[in-house]
Amino acid sequence: CHKITAPSLGKGHLVNLLPPEHLPWCGGSQGPRMLWTCYPLCSQAGPLARGWQPLSFDGGAFHLKGTGELTRALLVLRLCAWPPLVTHGLALQAWSQRLLGSRLSGAFLRASVYGQFVAGETAEEVRGCVQQLRTLSLRPLLAVPTEEEPDSAAKSGEAWYEGNLGAMLRCVDLSRDLLEPPSLAEASLMQLKVTALTSARLCKELASWIRRPGAPLELSPERLAEAMDSGQNLQVSCLNDEQNQHLQASLSRLHRVAQYARAQHVRLLVDAEYTSLNPALSLLVAALAVRWNSPGEGGPWVWNTYQACLKDTFERLGRDAEAAHRAGLAFGVKLVRGAYLDKERAVAQLHGMKDPTQPDYEATSQSYSRCLELMLTRVARHGPMCHLMVASHNEESVRQATKRMWELGIPLDGTVCFGQLLGMCDHVSLALGQAGYVVYKSIPYGSLEEVIPYLIRRAQENRSVLQGVRREQELLSQELWRRLLPGRRRIPH
Repeated sequence: CHKITAPSLGKGHLVNLLPPEHLPWCGGSQGPRMLWTCYPLCSQAGPLARGWQPLSFDGGAFHLKGTGELTRALLVLRLCAWPPLVTHGLALQAWSQRLLGSRLSGAFLRASVYGQFVAGETAEEVRGCVQQLRTLSLRPLLAVPTEEEPDSAAKSGEAWYEGNLGAMLRCVDLSRDLLEPPSLAEASLMQLKVTALTSARLCKELASWIRRPGAPLELSPERLAEAMDSGQNLQVSCLNDEQNQHLQASLSRLHRVAQYARAQHVRLLVDAEYTSLNPALSLLVAALAVRWNSPGEGGPWVWNTYQACLKDTFERLGRDAEAAHRAGLAFGVKLVRGAYLDKERAVAQLHGMKDPTQPDYEATSQSYSRCLELMLTRVARHGPMCHLMVASHNEESVRQATKRMWELGIPLDGTVCFGQLLGMCDHVSLALGQAGYVVYKSIPYGSLEEVIPYLIRRAQENRSVLQGVRREQELLSQELWRRLLPGRRRIPH
């Protein structure tokens, strides 16, 4: 264990650089607790001790990328910011296949949208993409592009979900293999869509019961966790026989993924979905957390995603964080601004319900800022029992996070990390990575047929993000002009 002198504590004060779970020689019931109280302070003796400097997101880090990459990024982002292309993406894809044929259409997509946002189809292609990211001080967050829409027709039997289970387990293997060199000291991260493993219709049914007063006692995280662990048949009184059978199979699939991910040292970040499903998703995540986020497991292995665009997120986040703390569980959070806004508002209006979303972008930003402050404070207070991913493309949110990390003495050890989409917001990702922060890029992978519809749905759900890339386009254009015309001045920010 290394020791350092912390300037903020005065001359001669020695504190431990590592949190107590990494200090096997710390004996006694009070040792680890006493040492952890010093952890936020000792972190200031590292890079943070030099004083916080606002990060510059002026595109200076683009010098790390090739001209071809920058040109493709500029063209693709301009295309994606064109609303008709996003709205009619699936129809345009089908039309291009009929007009050009599958081979030419596929070649065009691979050279443009697929090449910009997707790591590849094979494990070798994904590894190549990840190796390139690592040279830029960025890490992979793999995503299997599979999900079920809430109003889609039910899949036939369990075969589709079992196939997705195999894909998730392979993603765990790939996530682990991408660590170079593989080390138990560093965990990989991957995304998980619950609706790839359980029916969206069942989630809606469960959510409707969870929202009611006096929900069945079987719908508790503890009871579900017990059923997952034991494999015993769980009969939920509000469900029919077919639904109970599917729930049992779904719990088994979720448990197998979580168990295998823990064995392979891979943390699961569960994606948020539609508000009609989220109560059920949160229940299933809480059940997994009971089993895999206990103190002896070494931090949170199952994280939930919280969407700042929803009005109840701040209160729910605080409630969930406190509940985890009281239960002695580690707590992992991916904080996003959110998606599905247009559809959520349309559904609320159609059914005469209150709009669950924030009224405008400014309100969403304020919500994000409050949630960010809440979580950073808890990370500083509870250390390795609380992890946060700041998943944002917003420069001000990222600056707020880095400044508060410095003020709270949170070390750059990955307890707080940052996340952006592959192929987008590179000016922020690169600046963070070069400054020593832990940064992940969300990376879908798979065949054209699997990934393009997934990308189009993501684009339709994140229109505000795509239409807000004007700043990134300006920086890309500026860097390309600088290479063509040396001496050209940068666009001020």
